[in-house]
Amino acid sequence: MQKKVAVVTAASKGMGLAIVRKLHAEGYQLAIMARGAEVLGLGKELGAVALQGSVAEASDLRNLVDTAVRTYGKVDVVVNNTGHSAKGELLGLSDQDWHEGVDLLLMNVIRMSRMVTPIFEQNSGGSIINISTFGAKEPSLSFPISSVLRTSLTSFTKLYVKQFAAQQIRMNNVLPGFVDSYPVTEQVLSDIPAGRAATTQEVAELVAFLSSDKSSYINGQDILVDGGLTKGI
Repeated sequence: MQKKVAVVTAASKGMGLAIVRKLHAEGYQLAIMARGAEVLGLGKELGAVALQGSVAEASDLRNLVDTAVRTYGKVDVVVNNTGHSAKGELLGLSDQDWHEGVDLLLMNVIRMSRMVTPIFEQNSGGSIINISTFGAKEPSLSFPISSVLRTSLTSFTKLYVKQFAAQQIRMNNVLPGFVDSYPVTEQVLSDIPAGRAATTQEVAELVAFLSSDKSSYINGQDILVDGGLTKGI
């Protein structure tokens, strides 16, 4: 049986690295991208296609998808992971900060969707998983740009599914709370009912499940991985 092919962005650190290692362990063939040169070494280690590039650049996304198809003949799964947008006082953030956030957190998914959806249609299906944040459900003044744009990502996901779910194409969003790839203060930990941050491996396990046929009827969802942090619905 032919192995599934997964494309993963921002793949060399933190959650992205954990996701890549988990999918590799599950037998996926991988095409990975990150801005830093360390992604090239990771590619050699895992026998994966590895490119340097930014999710905010349409040409880099196109190069990643084209290279995956040229190498493996198809794409089955896309994991849209990304870096962090600018933070600051709500009205103190500049127009440039907001525009850069749009490219980084929303247009990356829209552009990638344009590129891979025709491939999924030819392959009779596929799965897109977007790494979002709990701020999509409970906006935080600590992460204003991210909170606003991840909410927009939820809307895009719902519309995408309305149009393409009947073709066995799925899109879901993973919404981590605080993760152990970054320092978490005692004050923040005190607000998390679980009493700890998530591990990157816990996020990767959910991504692997959403990538697999085991989750074939889960579509258009925001799935929290926050230890009970989010109080809204």
